[in-house]
Amino acid sequence: MEGVAIATSGLSMRFNGFTAVDGVDLRIEEGELFGLLGPNGAGKSTIIKMLTTMLRPTAGGAIVWGHDIARERDAVRNSIGVVFQDPSVDSQLSGRENLDFHGRMYGMDKKTREARVAEVLELVDLTEKADVLMEDYSGGMQRRLEIARGLMHHPHVLFLDEPTLGLDAQTRRYIWQYILKMNQEEGVTVVLTTHYMEEADHLCERVAIIDQGEIVALDTPDNLKDLIGADIVTLEVDDGVTDEQVGAFSKFEGVEAVDRSGSTLNLSVDRGESRIPEIVLGACRVGVKIRSVSMHEPTLEDVFLKFTGKKIREAESAGAGRMAAVQSRMRTRRH
Repeated sequence: MEGVAIATSGLSMRFNGFTAVDGVDLRIEEGELFGLLGPNGAGKSTIIKMLTTMLRPTAGGAIVWGHDIARERDAVRNSIGVVFQDPSVDSQLSGRENLDFHGRMYGMDKKTREARVAEVLELVDLTEKADVLMEDYSGGMQRRLEIARGLMHHPHVLFLDEPTLGLDAQTRRYIWQYILKMNQEEGVTVVLTTHYMEEADHLCERVAIIDQGEIVALDTPDNLKDLIGADIVTLEVDDGVTDEQVGAFSKFEGVEAVDRSGSTLNLSVDRGESRIPEIVLGACRVGVKIRSVSMHEPTLEDVFLKFTGKKIREAESAGAGRMAAVQSRMRTRRH
């Protein structure tokens, strides 16, 4: 399939009856920066592990850079680079030594290794820190070096699994710059998993929103937000509001949809700012006490809420149980 970097069909993973990934169909183009967005425990990392041949799917399959992930595992691995969630560099080696070791593992000769080490260090702005031990690198510097290491052997596809997890907001934005630079200058296809809405919106050309192992929406960030269309007016209301009272909001003029999450109501409203006074008066008429009102343009968080009925933070809590179940079943499977 010319022009296609990754194609999956019905890709599924089950552990002793528990479904971690359920029938995922994807088509990722060469050179694309593609995002898998969803809460922890949604199945994002399991998808990455199957595409990188670390796990064998229990159903369905995938082609990565023209190679079948089940029958051509070595060819797949030679075509890809991976940056895992957890640090995987040797803290007792310098940045240069870590990169050199990786090049040796891929059979690169000394001259090629030295040239490539210099290239990737410059790409992630670590040339001056090349000979500093990894234990003296900041968290952001370590992530940048791991990205550089993933590029050492000129992969066609680079998988970044939660590349900015645990980093502060400023460092996260620096990492974004390097990811965009790498995608543009190296021409590498990037598959990024994240649960940061802003990260997916800023970086990705297309985003697949994943919940409970399934893709619930897939498009460009702008097109996904256009599905919401109107402004989002958020009302924090007193507990005990009935479904009938919530339903009354959908009858207010200009209100196109109402989504409830606990004591929070998210109203999709045409010309939201001008409608707020009417909404507050209407709430009083139906006996709903409003604690606070805010308004914003649609975000990917709103898209997630639309398709799953919950905010990503709420899904994170449910996902923690899914992750624990997956890990337990993986341990059982290995034994």
